[in-house]
Amino acid sequence: MALSSTASSLSRLPFFRLTTKPSSFTISFSLTSRIKDLHRFRSFSASMTSESKESPSNNPGLYSSPDEATKGYFMQQTMFRIKDPKVSLDFYSRVLGMSLLKRLDFPDMKFSLYFLGYENPASAPTNSIERTVWTFGQKATIELTHNWGTESDPNFQGYHNGNSEPRGFGHIGITVDDTYKACERFEQLGVEFVKKPDDGKMKGIAFIKDPDGYWIEIFDLKTIGNVTSAAS
Repeated sequence: MALSSTASSLSRLPFFRLTTKPSSFTISFSLTSRIKDLHRFRSFSASMTSESKESPSNNPGLYSSPDEATKGYFMQQTMFRIKDPKVSLDFYSRVLGMSLLKRLDFPDMKFSLYFLGYENPASAPTNSIERTVWTFGQKATIELTHNWGTESDPNFQGYHNGNSEPRGFGHIGITVDDTYKACERFEQLGVEFVKKPDDGKMKGIAFIKDPDGYWIEIFDLKTIGNVTSAAS
């Protein structure tokens, strides 16, 4: 009773009174706002359809013509720090089919670099310095960095792979002939999966982990178009 009486008293005060029916001004304002939003959406859609999604006008900050000084630039390497080169070299060569293009050792600083990729090492120069230059002229290689001793250090806890907090680096991607067949083979080889091809909403692509926990996306050219069609 006391609660009912209090509510009744409050309802008599102007600043507590609730309006049960929206005013014509509220309805008019709401409709006008929605119409404006619709016009904005149509204008945005029109601009997107008149030019490609990749055009500078649809991507603020994108420079339309690369600076002449950058014409010779290309993506050459991605570096991963690894715990044990024996384990990592086995994974990237036996499991993923890469070749060791060049190894560089730095005794004074106690680390080694292993450059791997899908280029044919038979085409590399025999001279060690020339082979280094040749390696750095190949596109999309993996640089594995081994700080000596981590493979046998019981206190070494591994490296951050970028996919746990705080998140940063995500993954590299490998194109295969057939994602499903490749993943069947990976499973037989005991490779750890983050996502199998039919897991989640994006069917046809997979994610595996290398020995240090770095993520690798696996996809093929037969299905990637369909998988990303709605976003294209």
